[in-house]
Amino acid sequence: MGKAMAVNLLRHGFKVTVWNRTLSRCDELVQHGASVGETPAAVIKKCKYTIAMLSDPAAALSVVFDKHGALEQICGGKGYIDMSTVDADTSSQISQVITSKGGSFLEAPVSGSKKPAEDGQLVILAAGDKDLYDQVVPAFDVLGKKSFFLGQIGNGAKMKLVVNMIMGSMMNAFSEGIVLADKSGLDPHTLLDVLDLGAIANPMFKMKGPAMIKNSYPPAFPLKHQQKDMRLALALGDENAVPMPVAAAANEAFKKARSLGLGDHDFSAVFETLSK
Repeated sequence: MGKAMAVNLLRHGFKVTVWNRTLSRCDELVQHGASVGETPAAVIKKCKYTIAMLSDPAAALSVVFDKHGALEQICGGKGYIDMSTVDADTSSQISQVITSKGGSFLEAPVSGSKKPAEDGQLVILAAGDKDLYDQVVPAFDVLGKKSFFLGQIGNGAKMKLVVNMIMGSMMNAFSEGIVLADKSGLDPHTLLDVLDLGAIANPMFKMKGPAMIKNSYPPAFPLKHQQKDMRLALALGDENAVPMPVAAAANEAFKKARSLGLGDHDFSAVFETLSK
């Protein structure tokens, strides 16, 4: 995700400095014109705006708090935009320490996976410092097809978790439908055609369905990350006393898929828990 986003910024004339925990992964971006920072602190020192795109809350916190992390160089006049999918508490922690050093903070998780990232078609769910949001809208316009400003810190994280919770639950129902059609003697491909013409037609079914029928799951959005988001969404439900039996069942299916070694496959590989 981060690589595709950086490439788009470079193609549109932005000056970009990159860092990855495995620095060799920056080599391709250097070929596109990026500079490399040896540490997160080095990136912060060099750049006015820093974007983080990381895998989970632990990684998001590590990049800020660890030795040579963002916190060592953040100061007045610098903005930190965390586009990772994390829980609201993690966003709040990062916001508090960034602003305590004089920096400005924006959470901006995205809806969309690898292909939308490559095409600049993400949906950006921002919250936090409105002035910083206004300053980075030109970058958001390159990275996504639409950006929303949702108000106070935590709202972006919550919106992303709700979206991914719905998506994960839909994927499980979709998987059950394909298997049920097949076991009932129906052609799953015909099911896809029928769905595409009805009220529940959507890009996810159209894009994922044919590959799922072939038991192929090239990772656009890894299943391990989808299960992480289901877990965080269920915790948000606990916090707000919202019963979520459908999401809870979907989470168990993703956990089963992880136990089968499918965590690095696309999240549509949850299909395997039923098709076998």
